[in-house]
Amino acid sequence: MSSQWIQLQPHDEHNQTLQANVHPADWVNPKPSGDYHLVVIGAGSAGLVTAAGAAGLGARVALVERELMGGDCLNVGCVPSKGVIRAARVAATVRDAERYGVHVPDGVEVDFAKAMQRMRRLRAEISPNDSVKRFTEMGIDVFLGSGVFVNDHTLNVTADDGTISELSFKKAVIASGARASAPPIPGLETVSYLTNENLFSLTELPKRFGIIGSGPIGSEMAQTFARLGSEVFLFERGRHLLPREDPDAAAVVQQHFHQDGVHVLLDAKDVKVSAEEDSSIRIHVTQQGEAKEVVVDQLLVAVGRAANTEGLNLEAAGVTYDDSGVEVNDHLQTTNPRIYAAGDICSKYKFTHAADFQARIVIQNALFAIGPFGRKKANDLVIPWATYTSPEVAHVGMYEKDASDAGIETDTYVQHLSDVDRAILDGQDDGFVKVITKKGTDKILGATIVAEHAGDMISEITLAMTAGIGLSKIGAAIHPYPTQAEAIRKLGDQFSRTRLTPWSQRTLDVLRRWNVGS
Repeated sequence: MSSQWIQLQPHDEHNQTLQANVHPADWVNPKPSGDYHLVVIGAGSAGLVTAAGAAGLGARVALVERELMGGDCLNVGCVPSKGVIRAARVAATVRDAERYGVHVPDGVEVDFAKAMQRMRRLRAEISPNDSVKRFTEMGIDVFLGSGVFVNDHTLNVTADDGTISELSFKKAVIASGARASAPPIPGLETVSYLTNENLFSLTELPKRFGIIGSGPIGSEMAQTFARLGSEVFLFERGRHLLPREDPDAAAVVQQHFHQDGVHVLLDAKDVKVSAEEDSSIRIHVTQQGEAKEVVVDQLLVAVGRAANTEGLNLEAAGVTYDDSGVEVNDHLQTTNPRIYAAGDICSKYKFTHAADFQARIVIQNALFAIGPFGRKKANDLVIPWATYTSPEVAHVGMYEKDASDAGIETDTYVQHLSDVDRAILDGQDDGFVKVITKKGTDKILGATIVAEHAGDMISEITLAMTAGIGLSKIGAAIHPYPTQAEAIRKLGDQFSRTRLTPWSQRTLDVLRRWNVGS
């Protein structure tokens, strides 16, 4: 098997199980079965959903993957990161147990190697869902190898052993995703650094851990490794963590980072790195005009993604692309109307769940739409996202700045968790729910939640936006007491109180006096 693609370390029983599921060494590609209704290039989230959905609806499907079935999410993204994050949250709970009247004996330690082993075991247990075996049993022809377009209706797949399979298709879907791509940092080529693609191969906890970039990956891993026992230095060139998120949300997270011992270096410019004689790494930055240096044992570069377009010979298929990925219209068609794309290869929303729902649009548009009839639009999707720090930050729809830039006047409603009973009782009252509505109405334009389980809570607002339900109706829906989600209902109450104009208040006073006689 080509080691150019497969990098599952350590080679323990769990990674062997994973590999056997998602890229078995003894796999022999099937003989192509005539013209395929759909050829799917890439077996990450978008590709798997497309292939499974199309096959389930009767289409003849070929699925091509050059690396690991399951893509980034299963192998080097969502699944392993959340496994490690869970271990870190438990460690933080034990550390803070005294606050709740629970005495933990001195000397309790985190076994990093065992935490990582647990992650690898659970990842392997989940992997049958994305396995070659499962998709073959669906009736899909699975081809492991590198796919190259020969023309606009043929794809050649070169297997690990050099065997070439020629796939003819009526329609195709490019779902080849994206990969980590480090920015041009001076000196980076002289050191051995980590990205999300090899971070989860660690078996020893770095004593000093440097992280460049405080986006979702950088922030999640900064807090996680600090809680597991590393001394973490987080470098961000912007003025606050999570630069794409609400500054108020970032401020709450940053306060918790300080509590967890993360050294946050904001406004870190002119980053350079150099190798030390003992294999450690020296990071040079300028912060507010002052030169600073930090020495670390491991460095994670958590900025930069590159679309996986190389080697596909997209020109032969008439598909236009650039450094950001494949060009698509709102129906997810490429410049070749017979070829579609979904997921990270074409979307600004690089999330597993976004890829999933884009794949559903591709199935409809590629196989079941007739001309303009029955076609779905990607822009109609309401896509939430979450960053799994503690507390989590979740968002859906517009930010206030987005609305302002679009010339939309808004009202903003904020419910702080410090006024929500369950959050107080949980000791998780640092956070808030913020909803913006179209001015003078309860139409929800966007929302941000900062809470320990914000990723779960945001779905209520996503559902409301998708179904056209306004904030007042959320306020009218009974929520169990006490829950942190009650914060969302309280925003509905806030909106309802704005409806109490002087005239309506006088009317209510008249009705009250009529009924009680005073």
